Order: sequence, then C-alpha cells, then structure tokens
Amino acid sequence: MATDTKPVLIGMTLDELQGIATRGGMPKFVGRQLAEWLYDKRAVSFEEMVNISKKNKEWLAANYAIGREKPVRFTKSTDGTVKYLFAAGPGSTVESVYIPDKDRATLCVSSQVGCRMNCYFCATGKMGYKGNLTAAQIINQILSIPPAPQKGQPPMTPLTNVVFMGMGEPLDNFSEVIKVIDILTAPWGLAWSPKRITVSTVGKLPQLKDLLDRTQVHVAISVHTADMAERESMMPAQKAFPLASVMRVLQAYDFSHQRRLSLEYIMWRGVNDDIAHAEMLVKLIGSLECRVNLIRFHAIPGVDLHPASEERMLMFRNYLNSKGITATIRASRGEDIAAACGMLAQTKGC
Repeated sequence: MATDTKPVLIGMTLDELQGIATRGGMPKFVGRQLAEWLYDKRAVSFEEMVNISKKNKEWLAANYAIGREKPVRFTKSTDGTVKYLFAAGPGSTVESVYIPDKDRATLCVSSQVGCRMNCYFCATGKMGYKGNLTAAQIINQILSIPPAPQKGQPPMTPLTNVVFMGMGEPLDNFSEVIKVIDILTAPWGLAWSPKRITVSTVGKLPQLKDLLDRTQVHVAISVHTADMAERESMMPAQKAFPLASVMRVLQAYDFSHQRRLSLEYIMWRGVNDDIAHAEMLVKLIGSLECRVNLIRFHAIPGVDLHPASEERMLMFRNYLNSKGITATIRASRGEDIAAACGMLAQTKGC
C-alpha cells in the first residue's frame, strides 16, 4: 500500500485495535474509538480523531499509519460504470469496478494481484498469480470510493453492495477476505447486513465450507459448464475441487430464505449454449435452491471463444425457467473500459 513502512490500522479487527491501544498505555476503549474513526467516520488522519487525546494520537502517529490510499486513477464507462486502479505494493496494482444502478451501487472488489486459478476465459487468470492482498488493501478499495464528484458532476450513489468478483479467487486468500467481511458486518465496523455482500468462487474447498459456516454472505459459484471434462479443460481448478464435491457441500446448507446461492454461467457460442448443456445443468442443480446468472462472454486477447447469441441465451434461460430454476441474463456493464466480467487485467483505461 503506502510507501510508509509503519503498520497500517485499516484492515484490523476490534480485538487488534484494542490490543494496540493497550500496548500504547491507553484504555482499551480507545481501540473501539479507533474502529469508529476508521470505519464509520472514515478518517484519513489522526488529527480528525477529536475524542482521542493529543498524547495518544502522537503515539499512534509515531507507530502506525491510517493506511487509506486514493485510487491511482479511474476510468468511466459510457454506461456509468467506473473502473479504479489501486496500488498494491511495489510495482503491483489491482482494479475495482463501481457499478451504479438506480438507487443501488455495487463495488466489484479484488482480493489478489492476478489469480492462480488460470481459467482459460479470464484475463486476470492470464496474468498469473502475483500475490495476495492484505485486509487493509482490500478494505481500502471499499473505504476510498466513490470519491467526491468533480465540479459540475452529479454526486455518486453511496455503495450499497460489495461483490468479491474482481481480480483473484477470494477463497484463495481466505484469512484476509474473512477479516474484511468481519469489518463490513460487525457493529464496530461498517455494520452492514451480510446480505449486501457476495463472494464469488470457483468452489475452493475446504474454504467454501468455512465461509458458509462462519458468515451469512451470499455465495456465487463459477460453474460455466456442467460437463465435467469440458469444465476441467476450461478451469484447471475442477481437478482439485470437483464440481460434484462442491455441490455436495452446498446441499448441506439452506438457501431457501434470505441467504442466496447463485451459479455463474458464462455462455460461449457452440460450446455450452445448447439444450444438452441446459439439461446437464438442470441435473447438476437437482433440488438445490439457487438462481443461475447467465453471463455474456467478453472477448479477451488470445482466447478462441465467442459470445453466445442473444437467441441462444434466451432459449437457455427459458428452458431453465421451465424446469423451475430461476435464471436471468446478467446485464453487461463496463465492457468499453475492460471492466466487465473476466476482463480485469489492467489492459485498457486503467
């Protein structure tokens, strides 16, 4: 994050902040005050923390940094989507995507620099794995946007939702992602409902089960084809985390009420867009309560795949609906700035 070598405070839990307070000879409650300033009031300097004594602020400033960093730059799509570039250590950057939609605004958050899942159709996977982000680097993406609008521009809608669908496999960086979820949902943090958070994964086990046991966030599984040999050829993670094993884990949880399970399905022309594939998907789902998000493929360099036609996508959706499965075609956002699904790799705009 920052060039300052001091440890940073954002990304720390209440217990960690209280530990810092006691090490500095302060009352334990100062840790809770720090949490309020960092997460609720979003302070960017110790000077803003008016209910903490000058002596204590001087000690904190001498030993710690807040850790907040603005985006390096950002690019805006014609559809209102904004892609942000954040520093992520020496020579590394990651992208986040802000997606406004009427009175809602969703931030697509990154959890790694690159990704080791190496899915054939994903630009981030083509980067290879460069490293995990810290909880501070992840939460900074959330705390530091949207920035104040430029002069003459309308105000941006405050964030209502966060999806861990940016660069990286969130469950491959589980310890840091779970800390961020804790900060987002805890009363001492941002106090969000977990229903405002979605974690997308290829189905990495056993971390998926840990996520389901420890949180109530929504979960999205990257399926893309129910033909297992085909999936393994596209997604090497299928070999390590077979989809059949993932589905067995999911069957043990209740998704019939507020918590939502989504299956992500990118559609490629002549590959997975026919009735035979729809039938395989219906069989895979069985009685599991879920919804299917059908996603348009966004072309990336070096990948010999093409988007399915609108007609095929409608046919596929209607077939799933006829079998009692809720399926929708996800609107594509930010493709003109390489901010759409599967395109994050710092190749355009940012």
